[in-house]
Amino acid sequence: MRILGIETSCDETAAAVVEDGRRILSRSVVTQIEIHKLYGGVVPEIASRMHTESLAAVCEKALKDAGIGFGEIDGAAVTYAPGLIGAVLTGVCFAKGLAYSLGVPLIPVHHIKGHISVLYTAYPELEPPFLALCASGGHTSVVAVKGYTDFELLGRTRDDAAGESFDKVARVLGLSYPGGPAVDALAKDGDELAYKIPIVEFEDAPFDFSFSGVKTFVINLANTAKQKGEEIRAADLAASFDFTVARTLGEKLFAAARATGMKKIAAVGGVSANERLRRYLTEGAARKGLELYLPPKELSGDNGVMPAAQGYFEYVAGNVAGLELNGYATMNLKEERI
Repeated sequence: MRILGIETSCDETAAAVVEDGRRILSRSVVTQIEIHKLYGGVVPEIASRMHTESLAAVCEKALKDAGIGFGEIDGAAVTYAPGLIGAVLTGVCFAKGLAYSLGVPLIPVHHIKGHISVLYTAYPELEPPFLALCASGGHTSVVAVKGYTDFELLGRTRDDAAGESFDKVARVLGLSYPGGPAVDALAKDGDELAYKIPIVEFEDAPFDFSFSGVKTFVINLANTAKQKGEEIRAADLAASFDFTVARTLGEKLFAAARATGMKKIAAVGGVSANERLRRYLTEGAARKGLELYLPPKELSGDNGVMPAAQGYFEYVAGNVAGLELNGYATMNLKEERI
């Protein structure tokens, strides 16, 4: 079964064709980074307009690269929540028109489920159950993947997402948007133990995250030094922040593995491309006897494979929608509104 996936939840206009949830036939993307870089972050109205301009061409390229035409797809899957609402709606409306005109199923996909499903294309042998850390610009959570369409949220961020904190720290260090890759690059030349950055723990929710304090500590430290005319060792501060985030994410995932007894763990989302996090998880998993699954870096950020891969499993489970499908800015994993 060949599914065309459409992803427009933030600032990437992406499409892909995936067969049976595991074999990528093609993927196409138009990025908006250079546009939003002018503003230091994503401007929702601009993102929505750019999606509208790019969607048809991106889908046509995905189909052409797959060697098929519109009439040869078996379903249209689309990210319908969560995300920037204007951006989400552009993809939802396009997918509805496509499904209606072609007479194929319209398959709604939750953004986090999509991130997790790219693992099946990178590791065709992978099957649930397993634990997944999803860390990106808008989301940070630990999810128990009990089945292909059965997910349980074990922990979440109480405030900033991990990727969001990277963007804000990058700004105070004078780095460009997006902040994650910029901080990661600068941190390679720094001492990760140079600055001791405090982290937050929740006794009532051991798998929950908080990055607001971590971000604020770094920003205050940099601003205080600037006011006093002192020099900040930018590479050391970047490395210390990078390490603190990696350790926080990694230890929460390891703790969830201990609590659930699961031996298979994974990390997905844009932050999963971070080199220090990958190293921390790889070394920790080896020590603890855990199987670690990491997506290729090109599939860590938002992409069309996400809805295309998960769309197959949603279709098999009977989770299809009609033309009344709406888009949503927020939605947890158990709050399906199809």
